[in-house]
Amino acid sequence: MSQPAQSAKPAAKAAATENDWKRLWPSARPETSEPLLKALHILTRDGALNADSRRKLTQVLHLTQLLRPAIEAMLASSDDPILADLGAGKSYLGFILYDLIIGPAGKGRVIGVESRDKLIETSRQLAAQAGYARMDFIAANIAEAALPGGKADMVTALHACDTATDDAIRFALRHDAKWVALVPCCQAEVARLLDGHHGPMRQLWRHPIQRREFGAHLTNVIRGLVLEAHGYKVRVTEFTGLEHTMKNELILAERHQRSNAQARGELNRLIDQIGVKPALLDVMA
Repeated sequence: MSQPAQSAKPAAKAAATENDWKRLWPSARPETSEPLLKALHILTRDGALNADSRRKLTQVLHLTQLLRPAIEAMLASSDDPILADLGAGKSYLGFILYDLIIGPAGKGRVIGVESRDKLIETSRQLAAQAGYARMDFIAANIAEAALPGGKADMVTALHACDTATDDAIRFALRHDAKWVALVPCCQAEVARLLDGHHGPMRQLWRHPIQRREFGAHLTNVIRGLVLEAHGYKVRVTEFTGLEHTMKNELILAERHQRSNAQARGELNRLIDQIGVKPALLDVMA
C-alpha cells in the first residue's frame, strides 16, 4: 500500500524543481519567458535549473533589481527612451531587461551594440522569435558606435573588458545619457602604466599581484570621478556576491548637472599624486 506514495515523492520533487525558477522570476506570466531563458541557457532544455544556471539566474535577477529604479525613471521621462547595451555579446542583459521591464511597459527601446556579426545575427533571430519588436542591434565597436539620432537615455555595459568600459563612458557622454550602469572587467591599463613607475606611493603597487589589484581599484575610482566631473551622481556597489564572480563592482551614475568643479579638482589631485594618466582622461579636455 505504501509503494505508490513512495514513487510519487520523486515525481513531486522533480515537478517542484522544474517550477522553482517560476517562483523566482519576477513576472506576472513567467511561462512566457521560458523560451527566452532556455535560449539564453539560464534554463536547461527541460525547463529546469541546474547548479550553474541557478547561480546565473541569481546574478541576473539581482542586477535587474539594481537597475530597475533607473530604468523605470527612464521610462517615465520620455515616450520613446532608448537603452543602449554596449559590448552586448549574446545580449543576455538586454533581453532580460526587455522581458521584465521594458517590454511590459509598452514603450522604450533596447539597442545592443556588439562588434561580432555572428552574435548580432543570433540576437536578431532570438528577438524576432520572442516578438521583441522594440529591440535592435548594431554591429560596431563601442568606440565607433553611433545611435540614430545621436541620443541614448541609458547606457549599460556588463563586463566590458579593460578599456572597453572607458569606451562605454565616452559613448555615454557622446550620446548625452542621463543614466549609466557599468560592470568593469579586467582593468589592465593602469596596472601597465604603474609597472616601473616610481611615484611617491610606489609601495602600493611594488609587487605584481598588488599592482594588478591596486590598478583595477584605481581605474574604477578614476572612472567614478570622471563621471562625477561631468555632473553625474555616482554610486558604487557590488552587483553579486564574490562567490559568483570576483568582477562584481557596479558603477551606477545619474546625471544631475553638466559639470562638477569639485569632482574635477579631486580627480586632478589624485592623478598628480599617483603620477599616471589613463587614456580616459581625454574626456576631460
